[in-house]
Amino acid sequence: MSTITIEEKTFELKNVKNLYPAVLVKTGYDETETTEMSLAWVDIESKGRVEITGYGIFLVISDEEKHSFVYDTREELDHAIGKLASQLK
Repeated sequence: MSTITIEEKTFELKNVKNLYPAVLVKTGYDETETTEMSLAWVDIESKGRVEITGYGIFLVISDEEKHSFVYDTREELDHAIGKLASQLK
């Protein structure tokens, strides 16, 4: 059975519905409310128009179960993605 581990938490790949990196940005609705945006959109289109609050790896198991692994910097996210990618080879 294949598994992946992110930040000391292990998941069986057969149970993972979706796995993706994203940027957390403020919505503008409330000071604390954020939403996920794609890394590509932020890199290419945002042009500084959004306030980034963090970077994350998001793992969806079911409609009721989602795990978020949030990092302060893009470099920390890139490092975590590298560790994850090495497990998927």
